[in-house]
Amino acid sequence: MLILQRKPGESLVIGEDISVSVVSIEGGRVRLAISAPQEVPILRSELVDATAANRDSAVEEAAPAELLDLLASRARKKP
Repeated sequence: MLILQRKPGESLVIGEDISVSVVSIEGGRVRLAISAPQEVPILRSELVDATAANRDSAVEEAAPAELLDLLASRARKKP
């Protein structure tokens, strides 16, 4: 991990086509401007974490349903 200090109006460049600029610092909040190609997704980390948690929850809920379906289909096949 790289840790940098930037002042308002300063920026940094990632690769050839991504730029992050500090717009303002007010209290404990920093406003950033990010310039990147449209195909590069830019997401807040808490959204990524929430999406992963929802996906994991859905998998956990789906597994018992799949098991019940499997058991039901086996019960139907018995003579």
